[in-house]
Amino acid sequence: MRKRILGFAAMAAASAIVLAGCSGGGAGEGGADADFDAEPTGTLNAWGFENADDVGQSRVDYAAEQLGEVEVELDATAFDAQKFTTRIASGDVPDVVQMDRRYVTTYAAQGLIMPLDECFAAQDVEPRDHWYPFVVDDVTYDDEVWAVPQFYQPPAIIVNKTVLAEAGVTPDQFDTSNPDGLIDAIGKIYQESGGVPSRLGFDPVATGQGGLWILAMGGQLNDEDGAPTLDDPSNLAGIELLKQITDAQGGFAAVKSFTDSFDTFGDNNQYVAGQVGAQVNAQWYPNVLGPYADQIDIEAVPFRDKDGEPFSVASGTAFVVPVGAKNPAAACAWMVNLTSDDAWMAAGEARAQTLKDDGGLNTGLFTGSPASDQAIRDQFVTETGNAGFDQVISTFYDVVGYGQSFGSSPAGQEIQNELNNAITAALLGDKEPEEALADAQQAAMRAYENATAG
Repeated sequence: MRKRILGFAAMAAASAIVLAGCSGGGAGEGGADADFDAEPTGTLNAWGFENADDVGQSRVDYAAEQLGEVEVELDATAFDAQKFTTRIASGDVPDVVQMDRRYVTTYAAQGLIMPLDECFAAQDVEPRDHWYPFVVDDVTYDDEVWAVPQFYQPPAIIVNKTVLAEAGVTPDQFDTSNPDGLIDAIGKIYQESGGVPSRLGFDPVATGQGGLWILAMGGQLNDEDGAPTLDDPSNLAGIELLKQITDAQGGFAAVKSFTDSFDTFGDNNQYVAGQVGAQVNAQWYPNVLGPYADQIDIEAVPFRDKDGEPFSVASGTAFVVPVGAKNPAAACAWMVNLTSDDAWMAAGEARAQTLKDDGGLNTGLFTGSPASDQAIRDQFVTETGNAGFDQVISTFYDVVGYGQSFGSSPAGQEIQNELNNAITAALLGDKEPEEALADAQQAAMRAYENATAG
């Protein structure tokens, strides 16, 4: 169970590596000679498919069966941005690489990966039909799709009903579109001892989920060309709401110190310990809480945008074909088969069997494909016997269709890093929000200019 939990967390966490600058030939170059229509043969070298659990291994097995005589060699070490550019420069080029989707557009702009529209055509796949359109938006640049996406685990707010009941607060009061009501609920729950928080009304996960707050409150991280827009005035609303939330609970430094002490994956996690009234969590986190179902009483409510509508953002990993790959035809076939509806159904069956053998609650798989999500839910996600968990699972399925892309940019990872820096500085009071965003914009723009200079 712990291996599966750590797999969920690793899958959801984005790397914070700053991309090494390198020269490139520009979008679209380098892939023109790839023959994606060719019959897959020979050896396929894939890198970055790390720590494959039951879900990953079942899909690898399925894809291998479809490729017949193709020999698949997996380098299961973790993706590393600097290692990737070094390997490309040295000619040590894998055929497929798995990476966080925030990197994809950077490498597309630098001419280090191939556009995949011809791959999809060869495999008779229409990306925006097979995957959620906003998931495809993550890996679209210069009117081409550059990666095969997988996974999309939406966020929602998981409330601790035991804590709420003690404070006389109801789950519906955690409405992010109603700041006054939200702050009031937080104040009723929040507890401290000697000026140090002992119970949070609401953990907004201000840096880990910063982009969610900015976009939901009407902001934007980059424009349609991928240039960063962190200093756009529309981004102030999200930061200002986060500051209200943290200031109501002793300030950001106190909140961050307290949340860093949580036993997030352990027996004394923040729900068991009664340390939070509510917290923003991605869909994988109910799997962590599953073993403690008889100790906690939880419910989920959608995260809402400024207009009161359910809101979510897409994130996850993807597969790319580097320029210079020796076997692009096999790479294309392998990636598409690995993320096909049949592969995901094999994964759903494998997960159901694992849970039957080891125990646990089936919270579903969130694949990045609406058809796969629904098929897995219909066949494998049954009532758990715990009404709270059933409601949580249902809520995540309810919000999955309300997604939006963080935005596709050659400086995508740097935009995320600089946004977190700006949020931290503003919430600590080191800078006014406008100044923090202006400084972040300058740094992100330098990264954007470097990424597109080739």
